Amino acid sequence: MALTEVITPDKIEVVGDLRDVQVRTATIVYRDDVEIARSFHRHVVACQVWNGSAWEEPDLSGEYQEVQDICNSGIWTDEIKAAYREMNALPVEE
Repeated sequence: MALTEVITPDKIEVVGDLRDVQVRTATIVYRDDVEIARSFHRHVVACQVWNGSAWEEPDLSGEYQEVQDICNSGIWTDEIKAAYREMNALPVEE
C-alpha cells in the first residue's frame, strides 16, 4: 500500500478593485494511485507589502510560476498600488 501526496495550485483568481490574487492549493493524498483525501489552503497575494517602515513590492519568489506570471502581467498598475496604500493607510502617531 503506497501513499503519495501531491500539492498543486488548484485555483488562481484575480478579485476586487485592487486586483488581489487569490491562490487555492490542493493537497491530494493517493493510496495506490486512488485519491483518498483532498484538502485546500488559500492565501492572497496583494500588490504591496508593508515591511514595518515602508511599502514595497511583494516577494513572489515562493509562489508558483503561474501566480508569478499573473502578478507580473501588469494587473498592478501604479494607480492600483496607490489605492492599496491609501486604503491601508497606517494611523499617524502623535
